[in-house]
Amino acid sequence: MREAPTHFFPLPNEIFMLELSPGEIAVYAYLLYFEDRKTFRCYPSYTTIAKALHISRNTVCKYVDKLREKRLIDTEQTTVFTRDGKRRNGNLMNTIRPINDAVELQFQ
Repeated sequence: MREAPTHFFPLPNEIFMLELSPGEIAVYAYLLYFEDRKTFRCYPSYTTIAKALHISRNTVCKYVDKLREKRLIDTEQTTVFTRDGKRRNGNLMNTIRPINDAVELQFQ
């Protein structure tokens, strides 16, 4: 008999109605994997996503842009400070939007 899975995350059924490319689905799923279930935010770097999905960093950037255009995510640049006090760009803060926003846009 098979045991029930204990380590998983939900992928909305509606995702398959949105005409996403396989790469867009993979990046979206990866963001959902890291999502904080209370804030709906996650911070994986483009490099981290690229390594996990075996695609280039530029390709990840392209897919993130497309997910933003399709209202699946919002992104916001973060900043970090080095030990010597210099300000640097941090990872993007990705906020997973309600899937209904993307579905509504698709069918307008």
